[in-house]
Amino acid sequence: MSKSGEKKEDIVLERIYTIPLKIAYYVPRGKRTPRAVRFLKEFIMKHMKTDKVIITPEVNEILWSRGIQKPPRRIRVRVTKNSEGEVKVYPFMEKE
Repeated sequence: MSKSGEKKEDIVLERIYTIPLKIAYYVPRGKRTPRAVRFLKEFIMKHMKTDKVIITPEVNEILWSRGIQKPPRRIRVRVTKNSEGEVKVYPFMEKE
């Protein structure tokens, strides 16, 4: 048990993806970031072969950082899958 009281998850699979969000720019300007969020979720479902995807608040903040009209063109994420098939998406931070 960690300090926050959460139990330690057993990670079965961990991958790092660079996800192109170019598809979000093919929709009207006011709907781009919601489309980018949906595409991110679809991409993770397809590549990790699961239906349970949780996008962490940090990744959500990166997607929404420039507002609804200008999401990032690509995003680099670290994806983990636990033994129950639940997938969590974290921002990828390179170690220096």
